[in-house]
Amino acid sequence: MAKQEKTFEESIARLEEIVSALEKGDAKLADSLKLFEEGTKLAGACGKMLDEAEQKVVKLSKGADGAPVESAFSGEEEGNGR
Repeated sequence: MAKQEKTFEESIARLEEIVSALEKGDAKLADSLKLFEEGTKLAGACGKMLDEAEQKVVKLSKGADGAPVESAFSGEEEGNGR
């Protein structure tokens, strides 16, 4: 069975649980290290999801000098008139 990826929201919620557990300081060292490793993986995955989302909403257009210029994607040029 393939491992199902967590959503951004699920990952953030789990990351908050890990931070809370680590802040308490009750866990044994080995358990704390496992939590820390899981947390760093989740933080990396969340960062990647945010980067991908940003790329979906940024549009490149040609500036006056011909160089690409980033602008927020509004969707108005796609013919929906909003």
